[in-house]
Amino acid sequence: MAARVLVVGSGGREHALAWKLNQSRRVAKVLATPGNDAMAAVAKCLPSPPTGQWGAFARDEGIDLVIVGPEAPLVAGLTDELRAAGVIVFGPSAAAARLEGDKAFSKQFMHDAGVPTAQAQEFHEVDAALAYLDDHPGPRVVKATGLAAGKGVSVCDDADQAKVEVQRMLGDRVFGDAGASVLLEERLSGPELSVFAVVDGTNYCWFAASRDHKRLRDDDAGPNTGGMGAYTPVADATEALMQTIDDTVLAPSVTQLRERDLDYRGLLYVGLMLTPRGPMVLEYNCRFGDPETQVVLPTFNGDLFTLLDDAARGRLRARGQLPQSECGVGIVLASAGYPENPRRGDIVSGDLDPSHATVFHAGTQRVQDEWKTSGGRVLCVVSTDASLSQAHAHAMEAARGIHFAGSQWRRDIARHDVELQSRQGQE
Repeated sequence: MAARVLVVGSGGREHALAWKLNQSRRVAKVLATPGNDAMAAVAKCLPSPPTGQWGAFARDEGIDLVIVGPEAPLVAGLTDELRAAGVIVFGPSAAAARLEGDKAFSKQFMHDAGVPTAQAQEFHEVDAALAYLDDHPGPRVVKATGLAAGKGVSVCDDADQAKVEVQRMLGDRVFGDAGASVLLEERLSGPELSVFAVVDGTNYCWFAASRDHKRLRDDDAGPNTGGMGAYTPVADATEALMQTIDDTVLAPSVTQLRERDLDYRGLLYVGLMLTPRGPMVLEYNCRFGDPETQVVLPTFNGDLFTLLDDAARGRLRARGQLPQSECGVGIVLASAGYPENPRRGDIVSGDLDPSHATVFHAGTQRVQDEWKTSGGRVLCVVSTDASLSQAHAHAMEAARGIHFAGSQWRRDIARHDVELQSRQGQE
């Protein structure tokens, strides 16, 4: 019998999840809570129930599988509440979600697992952190240890810049309780890589690697954001490199989860940096990444429902890297003022249903007959093709066809690999 699937969340990641699930022959209906106005084309959107009533909500709607999109409800224990009510959920327990919700916990977890990562120290007081920076000059990364919507990380060129960030996070509490403590971490160098592992508690597999672009402007200029675009596959992610990542990161991480008796039936996102010392882990996330999901799922050549349902039930059959059919490029269109002060209410016009791209909505609202911006990252325009260069060209064309006042988007998503492939084709 075909299943009813509930996606929890309202952003571009959840739009992509609902879109992909809707293609499964094993799915009768996709529901989303709260969803967004654009998701109504692929899912029935419902208001979210209060805490303590999720089990009854899932039973009333006849839900066979719940997929939790954002990190906050996972850290808050939504999975635990649903499982206690007998509902099948793809998402780790609250205890396991500390891998994302508590960066100090996550760093200790990496050390215990023997996973390669940057050296770091935790601080709760401004003066102690500043004294440490006096004794350890040079480039640093300052991280708020709690959840800060992907914005609690500052990559600093020197100790003086790091001191400013310490004061902002610990002293001024710009991230509230998420910045009650910070990690001061050695700054690594090299290209970044995102790997999504599907874990069923014992076994795991992974999607083709992708690359996110965090900085606001072209050539990695401007402030860090939640992500301005992504692409897959990545030229750096050779078969040999992925085997190394499996051996040194994925396998020991999943083993450590079992040894700590952490219930992890969900998506383990591993953010890596490819350093001269080899791949090193920057962070774990306990859910699908955004905007990488928007390119990984459209290029995944498989049934997403079967994969996630098997993992949620602890019976994952897939092994190794999952099949990928095409290349994907996604370009995020962000609102004026993003990331510091995103502006809302601007009219979105142009072609939101382009012939060679899919548009996933993250921060839009339908007001009468018009789309308007309602968040920082407004849309993610995704194109897939057998050729990365063609996927890039179509994504650029589609992005140019969408307009709203103050729109910010990068023109260089995937450009490095596109140019690399072009040079190789000419040799």
